[in-house]
Amino acid sequence: MKEAFENAALATFETMTDTSRIAPKLEAKVETEGSDEKALLYNWLETLLVLFETTETLYSQFKITNLQRTNECYKLKAKVCGERFDPGKHVSRVGVKAVTYHRMAIERKPDKVTVKFILDI
Repeated sequence: MKEAFENAALATFETMTDTSRIAPKLEAKVETEGSDEKALLYNWLETLLVLFETTETLYSQFKITNLQRTNECYKLKAKVCGERFDPGKHVSRVGVKAVTYHRMAIERKPDKVTVKFILDI
C-alpha cells in the first residue's frame, strides 16, 4: 500500500512536469488521514497539491514512513523531497487543479496493490 501511494504521488507530479528534472533539494514532512483508504488516498494527493500551490515546490521523491489503521481512521506520515518551481528548468505539462473521487479504486491482490484515480486538470 505504501508503494502504491508513493507511486500515485509521483504520477500526479509527473502529470505536471518531468519529475526526473526535479532535484531533491528541499524536504517536507506530510501527515494526513482519511476515514477509509480512498479518503486517505484523496487527502494524501490533495495535501501534496496544496503544498505545491502554497510553497511553489515540485516534488519527485515520496517516502511514506508510516501508514496505519486506527479505530477511527487511516493515518499516513511521509517525507517528500523536491525543489522550488523554476520555469526555465521545469517544463509545465498540465496544471492539476484537484483529485476526484470519480472512479477512484484501490485493488488489492496477493502480491500488489493498484490505485486508480482521476485528476481534475
